Amino acid sequence: MLAVVLAGGQGTRLRPLTDQMPKALVPLQGSTLTEHVLRILRRHGVTDVALSVCYRAEDVRRHFGGKWDSVALSYLVEERPRGTAGPLYIMERHVRPFLVVNGDVLAEIDLTAMLRAHQRSGAVATVALTEVEDPSTFGAVQLDGERIVRFVEKPPRGQEPSKWINAGYYVFSPEIFNCLPQQEFTMLEKDVFPALAAAGKLNGFRSKGQWFDTGTWESYRRAELEWKG
Repeated sequence: MLAVVLAGGQGTRLRPLTDQMPKALVPLQGSTLTEHVLRILRRHGVTDVALSVCYRAEDVRRHFGGKWDSVALSYLVEERPRGTAGPLYIMERHVRPFLVVNGDVLAEIDLTAMLRAHQRSGAVATVALTEVEDPSTFGAVQLDGERIVRFVEKPPRGQEPSKWINAGYYVFSPEIFNCLPQQEFTMLEKDVFPALAAAGKLNGFRSKGQWFDTGTWESYRRAELEWKG
């Protein structure tokens, strides 16, 4: 199975650490963030990973080469940032469902069960969801069963449609390539998922396991202490 790891960001919120290295190579518990994500994928039988890179792309390629453990690595290189949907514009059209993963998110998600649920649903995309106590700093989802009806960005406390938020792990069917807007910069979260939700083609997969978005110093330090791998 193919997985695309979004590893091209500059990691501006982790400066000055990321002034000298790409976020993909930021250390955590003796490994890089990317290696932690690769372990999660390998645990669920993923053997083919494309690293989507942009900022200091050669540093990432030089570090990992063409293989990590039993996982074959390839690279989707963006000359300029195109958003979280950017890799979908430059990768070959895939004929089977595939994963897309935020490279700075560590999550205990049963990706095998998520893939099965996606295939049963007939959805174009399935978004892993994690439950948080206060979704007011995130974007909460409104659900109808397993179908995502809409996203509510940073809802006021007490007015959120649910406690479930986007966990940064996705399964896509090949139909996704026909659902991308023709624009230079495209965010999955803002430009693709809301349109799929409105069309009834977006599902959620709820997960109760550990979840860390390591994009800020606070969350990065917490993951360093608490992530169980």
